[in-house]
Order: sequence, then C-alpha cells, then structure tokens
Amino acid sequence: MNNQILQACKELIDDAKACCADLVFKEMCLEILSKARLVLTETQFSELVEYATKRIKENVSLELAEGMLSSM
Repeated sequence: MNNQILQACKELIDDAKACCADLVFKEMCLEILSKARLVLTETQFSELVEYATKRIKENVSLELAEGMLSSM
C-alpha cells in the first residue's frame, strides 16, 4: 500500500510541475511532502524528497536556460 501512496505522490508532483507556476509548484511540493511524511516509511519519504528536489531543480534549470536565450 505504501508503494502505491509513494507513486501517487510522485504523480501529484509531476502534475503540479506540468500545470503550475514556479512558486505554486514549490508550495504544492511542500504540501505533498508534509502529508506524505505521515504515511510513508522513512526510506520512501527520503525517496520522495529526492524526487521532488530533482523536479524543482529541473524547473530552475529550465528557467535559467530560457533566461539566457531571451537575453541573446
């Protein structure tokens, strides 16, 4: 059951990334993480934190690349 919850949390993070502005996306990640901490094992929670961190960094990298292209 916990594996299904972990997968659902990852999908929620992916959905938030696809349709939310950067600040809203970060807030959604924090909300998902705060609730997931209550139901996931420590290992699963750590995996979810790493996943969310990766997705947030992707967002930042994309914004930096777009900023560089627009300044040319």
